[in-house]
Amino acid sequence: MQPEKIFSNRVNNILLGRNFLIRPFLLYNQVMDKKISDKVINRLTLYHCILDDYIEQNIEFISSKQIAGLLKIDDSQVRKDINLLNNSGKSRVGYIVKELKKSIEATLGFAKTKNAFIVGAGNLGMALAKYDNFANYGLNIVALFDNDKKKIGGTVNHKIILDISKLPNLSRKSNVDIAILTVPRKYAQVTADFLVKANIKHIWNFTPAVLEVPEDVQVWNENLMGNFLQFSYNI
Repeated sequence: MQPEKIFSNRVNNILLGRNFLIRPFLLYNQVMDKKISDKVINRLTLYHCILDDYIEQNIEFISSKQIAGLLKIDDSQVRKDINLLNNSGKSRVGYIVKELKKSIEATLGFAKTKNAFIVGAGNLGMALAKYDNFANYGLNIVALFDNDKKKIGGTVNHKIILDISKLPNLSRKSNVDIAILTVPRKYAQVTADFLVKANIKHIWNFTPAVLEVPEDVQVWNENLMGNFLQFSYNI
């Protein structure tokens, strides 16, 4: 049986979740000589997930056709994307899996670690704090913040939960300018205003609220319900 047949179901199960979590951060974290579009970055993160799976199964080579088959996209698009990388593989012979993975990591800047806070220690914030795979892509969760006295002082995945009032000072000390926002919707804007005053310049917004921020602050809106409705529209 061909490798793409073996891995199809398993890859489909992991790609959505893993790519969903790393894509916004890579858009922020990219370190590259040439500008690569958001769509290409999105596909490269999916290729990276597939390569991880191949490495786990000790498969040395992969073709653009195999990647295209798993993602149900055109083979020529895969070759075009890979041509943007500093990779010595040849599409007709097959790419060396480990080398292609390293090329993607170098292009997207995985090695450049960035510190971030999770603001809102509810179910979603806790779940994100427990997601160990962030570290593989250069994202370090320094701490969580909340205003619930029952949660403050606790830990999740070795990350401490602090009172929200301590965020500005720790932000300055730890050089953190990324916040992952997971508070309830009704508190989203007031919390965003607080983050802006604390000199947070990048907000990964998991709340179902459209935030108003200054022009020098970047917001990535993670539209969970929108993604679900796109997925389920034809079911």
